[in-house]
Amino acid sequence: MAELDADLDHIIPSSLLPPVWAKLVVGFVSLLCFARSYDGDFVFDDSEAIVNNKDLRAETPLADLWLHDFWGSRLSSNTSHKSYRPLAVLTFRLNYYLSGGFYPVGFHVVNICLHGGISVLMVDVFSVLFGGLQFTSKGRRVHLAPRASLLAALLFAVHPVHTECVAGVVGRADLLCALFFLLSFLGYCRAFRESSKEGTHSSTFWVLLSIFLGAVAMLCKEQGITVLGLNAVFDILVIGKFNVLEIVHKVLHKDKSLGSVSVLRNGALLFRMVLLISGGATVLYVRWKIMGTGPPAFTEVDNPASFADSAWVRAINYNYYYSLNAWLLLCPWWLCFDWSMGCIPLIKSFGDWRVIALAALWLCLIGLIHQALCSEDSHKRRILTLGLGFLVIPFLPASNLFFRVGFVVAERVLYLPSVGYCVLLTCGFAALSRQTKKKKLIAAVVLGILATNVLRCVTRSSEWRSEDQLFGSALSVCPLNAKVSWERKSCFLSFQVGETEALKVHYNIGKNLADKGNQTAAIRYYREAVRLNPKYVHAMNNLGNILKERNELQEAEELLSLAVQIQPDFAAAWMNLGIVQNSLKRFEAAEQSYRTAIKHRRKYPDCYYNLGRLYADLNRHVDALNAWRNATVLKPEHSLAWNNMIILLDSTGNLAQAEAVGREALELIPNDHSLMFSLANVLGKAQKYKESEALFLKAIKANPNAANYHGNLAVLYHRWGHLSLAKKHYEISLQLDPGAAGTKENYSLLRRKLEQMQKKDV
Repeated sequence: MAELDADLDHIIPSSLLPPVWAKLVVGFVSLLCFARSYDGDFVFDDSEAIVNNKDLRAETPLADLWLHDFWGSRLSSNTSHKSYRPLAVLTFRLNYYLSGGFYPVGFHVVNICLHGGISVLMVDVFSVLFGGLQFTSKGRRVHLAPRASLLAALLFAVHPVHTECVAGVVGRADLLCALFFLLSFLGYCRAFRESSKEGTHSSTFWVLLSIFLGAVAMLCKEQGITVLGLNAVFDILVIGKFNVLEIVHKVLHKDKSLGSVSVLRNGALLFRMVLLISGGATVLYVRWKIMGTGPPAFTEVDNPASFADSAWVRAINYNYYYSLNAWLLLCPWWLCFDWSMGCIPLIKSFGDWRVIALAALWLCLIGLIHQALCSEDSHKRRILTLGLGFLVIPFLPASNLFFRVGFVVAERVLYLPSVGYCVLLTCGFAALSRQTKKKKLIAAVVLGILATNVLRCVTRSSEWRSEDQLFGSALSVCPLNAKVSWERKSCFLSFQVGETEALKVHYNIGKNLADKGNQTAAIRYYREAVRLNPKYVHAMNNLGNILKERNELQEAEELLSLAVQIQPDFAAAWMNLGIVQNSLKRFEAAEQSYRTAIKHRRKYPDCYYNLGRLYADLNRHVDALNAWRNATVLKPEHSLAWNNMIILLDSTGNLAQAEAVGREALELIPNDHSLMFSLANVLGKAQKYKESEALFLKAIKANPNAANYHGNLAVLYHRWGHLSLAKKHYEISLQLDPGAAGTKENYSLLRRKLEQMQKKDV
């Protein structure tokens, strides 16, 4: 430990070594790196996980958070991605409550502060990894290898690969997971100090607390449970001093003393392993039961390699993905928010030059593993073992080894593995400093890396502030991605690339344009996305939707039919196909499409609503009412379904039932002016003029520029005999909509009646 610190003597000034100063420096630098993102928008996945997530709103019971996935869908749904992170969603809900709405600044500030806190905590974590935290007889903590822990913490704090977790609000899950992961590890380390001071009982408490914190980490993000595996490795190889080389030597020589190995005879160690294994198994079993005991469903575009028929093609591509992750840690310059959709073409033969990356990765790993397990230097074994443990173990859930994941490469999953990378890099700098006399040059290189990473973090944080900048930054990294590239001549973005580079359409830019109402430009982007990836069903669905709205129904039907042919369980595409078929008067086909959508997504209120519209067009009134009732049961705030029920009952003369439905709807959605208007019409026909007037006025107050609101209130006053008020609101209605024929006719009748009354008075 002293030797390691001596090797770094020329890199870290002694003035920064006291723990308080070290933590202040690390905290300040970490905040400096990502402060630029504090006023950014909600971008990319933030829209679905936060803005469109009903679990953040007060009307959703807190208990539902424990039954829903990260995106607000029920875990039992076949469309759920099974990402169970209720504690992360709870923090979003608190953000929403404290901010008074979806104001991104508060969400971003929490993320930046979380990263700062984790970076400060890393000083203690790296102190353990580089030699352990020792305590004096008075309980005072003494940092060992302070230079190494400070340098590693700085490398962690400024690593650009963390930008996605910090600048993207959904990265909160990774940050919280990392926080409790590290607390669990430190708690487990505390068990050994307590066991030596206060006995086994105290040691057991800290082990159990560590397991509990690991479960909390998993409730923030799935990979949190891997801390139990890391704790086991730490216990066996570091605390138990298990020497793999010695065991292998005895096995090969059939040494009879194998049974006397201290680790195998250590009852306390075996007891802790039982606690870790049983605790981990229990947590995983409960997690499995909650998610419905079924794996998430992903498509080929999410992770093409996992759908390859050949096992060796899958294996070689998985290993290539590992090498790309390693490269992102080593050289975090080419960063991209999305690496799917053809961004990384599959390796299909050993003649592909990219296999060199696989060979380089495994040569490095095998060399490090050999040194970690077989080196005669126990301190070196400790550092390399823990470094590799932190690098590999938290990454295992993203490795495709145990189950298919829904991405190719994701920078967010490297937040925890980067801890191991920082350990290995710090160890490498120390070894390099030991081998050369040009120590100032090594110091300059280290400072250069830190400064470069800080600048890269600031630049990358700025790119995450808006979707326009984020999507633009991805082009140079993934020009072949149907979700990440765009047309060079577009005036929407000013980012330009080389003259000869193929410039294609970005799915998310198309979506962004569609959201802003620029359908013409969005169509171009979606068409190119489909051209780049003919199986991109989400682009087909979105393009079909826009074409449907533009009444280009034939092409919309072709696209949506192809989408459901490629992905038969795509419920949204089935519903949209039904809407198009309904518009084409193909009613039987439309009904079948709606039914298929509901088959694949049983709780689908919007589909029930559209099915009700189909039945209403066919004059199947009872079926229409039943469909709309199903929509309101599944989604009580479905205003359109309530309105259609009221209007249908009103138009068929069922005023009493229409009134009852209207009152029920307003109890659930008390501030919906369209419901007030519909119920006011019913009450007016029922000659409940006073109550009808009150609802009309309330609706007009909420939406004063609705011409029909004023026109229907005028009709009410006309019937009621309040002719001057009727005249006033007829005139307001005609000012707002001069072409309303019905209002003109009613106004003419009123004027003739007023003229007749004036003649009688004369």
